[in-house]
Amino acid sequence: MTRPIARVLALLEILQSGGTRTVAELADRLDVDERTVRRYAEHLVDLDIPVRSVRGRYGGYRLAPGYRMPPLMLTDEEALAVLLGLVAGRRAGLITTSVAAVESAVAKVRRVLPEALGRRLDALLETADFTAPARKALSAEAEVLLTVAEAARDRRPVALAYLAGHGGASERVVHPYGVVAHSGRWYLTGFDSASGEVRTFRVDRIQSAETRAGTFEAPDGFDPAERVLTALAETPYRHDVSVWIEATPEEIRAVFPPSVATLQTDGARVRVRIRAHRLDWIPPLLAALGRPFDIERPAELRDLVGALAARLAERAR
Repeated sequence: MTRPIARVLALLEILQSGGTRTVAELADRLDVDERTVRRYAEHLVDLDIPVRSVRGRYGGYRLAPGYRMPPLMLTDEEALAVLLGLVAGRRAGLITTSVAAVESAVAKVRRVLPEALGRRLDALLETADFTAPARKALSAEAEVLLTVAEAARDRRPVALAYLAGHGGASERVVHPYGVVAHSGRWYLTGFDSASGEVRTFRVDRIQSAETRAGTFEAPDGFDPAERVLTALAETPYRHDVSVWIEATPEEIRAVFPPSVATLQTDGARVRVRIRAHRLDWIPPLLAALGRPFDIERPAELRDLVGALAARLAERAR
């Protein structure tokens, strides 16, 4: 939809606020001349919107009494943004509602669009493909996600009933600092009354959430996304890997992101700590980094690096 049509919709929004608006006022707010305002008003009339022309010294335009704007009016770009947001969010696994709810929302948006625009968006949705694989939607309830997000925004404590990964159930009061989406999951991070520490919780494991009275202050400079990534990197796994690498943190981060490893700088070397269920993926990344390294632990990693080096030497010969 062209820019003039977007301004026609802007005119409708102004008139929807009530009262009579002079042509001069409308021209100033829309940044057009008065002749263009009259043309926009005629366009609204052509769309069966009851715009009334008021004559006289204080005349201008107003909407007929009792008229209410249709529930949804979108430009081409706005409609594309809404529909692609729904589709991309569902594929990324970040939409916590059911698939039926997403499809219903898409259908409602599609139903109120002009026929020509609807056909073009249908073509995009039918032909578009994605290089990233679709993620399975999680079972986190929308009500839980909205409750903890609102509590984080308003700095209100929230009581959680939480089911940990090992199956243990607990109840705790959390000061939520932020809600973070990462790799198809939603996480809540904040001060936990049960442990007395800043903790990270998977939202899909929160059984219920209830906002409590009172407020709190978040620590200055607290970065919820960085805290979630650090918490994920520090999660206990089968193997505790420690490797000293002669490289800059920036070089290492290009291979081992914050969600995978934590870094500790010591002069010209950086200690890389990784917790992993498997070790076989680490030697190729160390080789790809192309910098000197010293494996501190575990011994199994040294064996895997040696085996990779032998295979590469054999293939080179």
